[in-house]
Amino acid sequence: MMKLYFVPRTRATRPRWLLEELGEKYELVRLDPSTGETKTAEHLARNPWGHVPVLETAEGPVFESAAIALHLADLHPEKKLIPPPGTHERALCYQWTFFAMSEAESAAVKLAAHARARTLDTPEGHEAKAGVRKALHPLEAILARQPFMLASGFSVADVVLGSVVIWAAAMGAVTDAPHLQAYLERLKARPAWQASVS
Repeated sequence: MMKLYFVPRTRATRPRWLLEELGEKYELVRLDPSTGETKTAEHLARNPWGHVPVLETAEGPVFESAAIALHLADLHPEKKLIPPPGTHERALCYQWTFFAMSEAESAAVKLAAHARARTLDTPEGHEAKAGVRKALHPLEAILARQPFMLASGFSVADVVLGSVVIWAAAMGAVTDAPHLQAYLERLKARPAWQASVS
């Protein structure tokens, strides 16, 4: 059985969400960074930076949330959470997954720093929020014509990108975007997402 090393309210939610979507049996190993559990020699052997998530498989550990999510989707092609290799839809799945990790999440990380510092209501905080809105704005037109990021339906790209959108919305950055807000609600209504944050 796979093991997912996990800390709540972190990027580790992404692979847990996908595991739930797949119906895959797994052991959830909760770690507490405040007590040093992510910096033990044992965990550093899984991820030398001492981060989560880490997915431990029979072949060995895999880290980085998007990499884990894509790998899990590949392991279960029958679930159709990733399009067939070589197709244009597969390329779009990669596109939106990497967009989530580069453009969208990098903007959200800047905003989160202001949220932690309680400086959201400052010129710099407003600028960071505007940066998130700018990064996510192009999604509005896509979601006006289809319910998920791929025309073929819900996919691993929605798990990775959706987790960033949900985080951005929690910081008040998803406004004046009705289609993006509707997308957010569709994602949060999924039982697998609800299980991943329990």
